[in-house]
Amino acid sequence: MKLIAKTFHGLEEILANELNEIGALNIKKVNRAVEFEGDLEVMYKANLHLRTAIRILQPLFEFKAKNDQELYDEVQKFDWSTLMTNKQTLAIDPVVFSDIFTHSQFVALKMKDAIVDQFRDKTGIRPSVDVENPDIRLVIHMAKDKATVSLDSSGDSLHKRGYRVQGHKAPLNEVLAAGMVLLSGWNPKIPLVDPMCGSGTILMEAVMIAKKFAPGLNRKNFGFMTWNSFNKELWNKIVEEAKEKVEHPRLHIYGSDINMGALDIARESALSFRFNRDINFKVSAFEKLELERPKGMIITNPPYGERLMKDKDIKDFYRMIGNQLQDEFLGYDAWLLSSDTKALNNLGIEVSDKVKLFNGALECGFYQYKINYGKLPKIIKFR
Repeated sequence: MKLIAKTFHGLEEILANELNEIGALNIKKVNRAVEFEGDLEVMYKANLHLRTAIRILQPLFEFKAKNDQELYDEVQKFDWSTLMTNKQTLAIDPVVFSDIFTHSQFVALKMKDAIVDQFRDKTGIRPSVDVENPDIRLVIHMAKDKATVSLDSSGDSLHKRGYRVQGHKAPLNEVLAAGMVLLSGWNPKIPLVDPMCGSGTILMEAVMIAKKFAPGLNRKNFGFMTWNSFNKELWNKIVEEAKEKVEHPRLHIYGSDINMGALDIARESALSFRFNRDINFKVSAFEKLELERPKGMIITNPPYGERLMKDKDIKDFYRMIGNQLQDEFLGYDAWLLSSDTKALNNLGIEVSDKVKLFNGALECGFYQYKINYGKLPKIIKFR
């Protein structure tokens, strides 16, 4: 079975490595995705285990269309009764990059018409559309005149791990946060600090990585569960195997932020996954933060761009970050995600490595700084 794992730009290599670990075959990196092959078990494992995948697609067929009638006719050539019944609901997600088809929702509408008309002609009953919780979710990717139609095996995006509290607005996607931790090469045996942790996304993902806790383990629903081919016995076996692999190492993970409300959300997220003993949270401004651990790693997503209003504020803020890193974090590797290269110049520390990433639509750099000079950190208790 041919499959595609979608991801963010810059995480393709990490995702390919993850796929190799679950037994995927013929792995091929493409832009913002990794193509691979595998059986039903591999597809289930991909949805359960992959930390840097947004969703897992199963391509069904390809065609070319130069107008809406050709699109309709090509979609009708496929026998949709092999995938669903007229009593099941469907939804179509269009991804369109075309001068011919300029409105993505029009593409989705024509594809929907072709499918439901086929059922009407054969059975007299048209299946219904449910954009929120469909039984079958389809994706049509249109590039110029070439279309690929795929089944979405994930349903909700895989970044939804289940630890987000109601009403939370996360500035950092969970998939991106996990990718940052994996790209950094963090060893769970050394301390990890996020001094501007906000709601704690980076730290939550780090704990899951350290514990070998499958990111989808607490999710209740995946798209493939409503497919006619769903093998519940196989799925339950894979889930039980994942539970048995969870480890409980002693971790030194610290999160601080000046925003008490954000930290309350972070604590609640950690508690919901029973990670509250793995992460030490503290209300503190970064410039006042001191740690008891002399060496470790920092991974953080500091404010940048539109998140700080004035140019002078940005320069002063990043200058403070650089001073604090050199004053209190000697021996640390610091990884910062930022889109503001001018602000980063105020750190006063040489860049050791950089990976191009995207935080939503915003192009960013994930920068590594080795803190090899400065005064020794004070050894005081964090809590």
